Amino acid sequence: MSDESRTLAGILLLSLVTVETGGAYMLAIVRGKVPATPFQEKFARAGHAHAGVLLLLGLLCQLLADATTQTGFFDWLSRAGVPIAALLMPGGFFFASMGKGRTEPNGFMAMVVVGAVVLAAGLLSLGIGLLTA
Repeated sequence: MSDESRTLAGILLLSLVTVETGGAYMLAIVRGKVPATPFQEKFARAGHAHAGVLLLLGLLCQLLADATTQTGFFDWLSRAGVPIAALLMPGGFFFASMGKGRTEPNGFMAMVVVGAVVLAAGLLSLGIGLLTA
């Protein structure tokens, strides 16, 4: 495992603790201890799920990036695209639903879209890097 992969994998594993904290928040919503509209509950679930799945995918990408011959920007994109999306997309879901009694997303939904673009770019870069290695 390269130094880059080991470092980023360590950061991603530590980041999973924040997903665990989000799980505690989700339990509070589901148990009715935190007031939330049905819309807010759905977005909290979506944010929590995206965070966990994308962080795990980001860990896998570190190992796969080591199998490419990429350098420079494309190596960085292959390693960091999914982890960056793991910040943007869940953050967009959470921020878009913040506010007492909210029933529709606000402008922070743009973070979800940007995150999806970054996710696609990172996966394309890594996939092409693996196919051309």
